[in-house]
Amino acid sequence: MVNDYSIEKLYDLNETIAADYLRGFTYPWEALGGIARFLEELGASLPADRYEKRGENIWVARSAKIHPAANITGSCIIDEEAELRPGAFIRGAVIVGKNATVGNSCECKNSILFNRAEVPHFNYIGDSILGFRAHMGAGAITSNIKSDRKNVVLRDGDEVVETGLRKMGAMLGDHVEVGCNSVLNPGTVIGRNSRVYPLSSVRGFVPASHIFKAPGKLSAIHS
Repeated sequence: MVNDYSIEKLYDLNETIAADYLRGFTYPWEALGGIARFLEELGASLPADRYEKRGENIWVARSAKIHPAANITGSCIIDEEAELRPGAFIRGAVIVGKNATVGNSCECKNSILFNRAEVPHFNYIGDSILGFRAHMGAGAITSNIKSDRKNVVLRDGDEVVETGLRKMGAMLGDHVEVGCNSVLNPGTVIGRNSRVYPLSSVRGFVPASHIFKAPGKLSAIHS
């Protein structure tokens, strides 16, 4: 079952500028600690005709749409055709993929957004990885630290996976849909093509192609 949490199972690595980096890990949370170092190395190699360096360790694709009211205070790569809308806040070690959206009053920190990922309205994304076309509904957030400040674990029924991390938000597979005002608790992993009902509090592992309705209430999506 643990293999269902792997990068291979969750993501199409053709849909991120961070593909080579992520291939060095088995599980996505293992990549969180090195995002800043990786993007600094990658950024220095990006072609100047397509990417503009706008500050220390900040690279923005010339085709990206950055609203003047967006705030970038930390290292990042904003990839081609991505959009940062008014009030977007990037505060360090963030990769925003091609055609991805960070919208109104959204904050991102130490995270990777794959191509076409969307966090459009009042979202917090911290210590997380969002797959290709993953979408967070308005007000949905990732919670990245436990109230007792202990290391985050991933739970799937009776199975417990130690992450060794004090901070870990959510790993969303490709095409995941998260309903409005949901909370993804520390250590949440959601498999590809799954959906989360609005107003949900999600903890642990949601398998691929399932609908999360409430804790303990999952239903398979039938094609």
